Amino acid sequence: MNHNVVTRLSSEGISKAVGNYTHITKIKPNATFYTFSGQIGADLDGNIPDAFNQQVEITFTNISNLLKSVDLEPDNVIKVNIWSVEEIDWEYFDKIYGDFFGKTPPSMTIAYVDALGLEEIKIEIEIWAAG
Repeated sequence: MNHNVVTRLSSEGISKAVGNYTHITKIKPNATFYTFSGQIGADLDGNIPDAFNQQVEITFTNISNLLKSVDLEPDNVIKVNIWSVEEIDWEYFDKIYGDFFGKTPPSMTIAYVDALGLEEIKIEIEIWAAG
């Protein structure tokens, strides 16, 4: 659980966020810091669907399972890095992202890239957390 270790803040004097993210995320002293390998849309058997949005959905399932494996929740996430080889369907993505992170999402960076680790991977999402 978060236990008020992570606080997501608005900021003055900086442009409004152009997506679902917070510009500043604060971590209380003595919190444990976690980094996770980037997650992809592979199911438990290692199958990667062709459809981009299916990969997005499975990726968030994998992220959820990672967090649960160390007794953390989405509120513990302090940073999200997203790499995509295709244009993101923001309406679909924002629905899943919003359901996962709620009203105040963590800090985020997104980049469109030419390729990821395997040809069939279309999106990879890395999270950092504190608990």
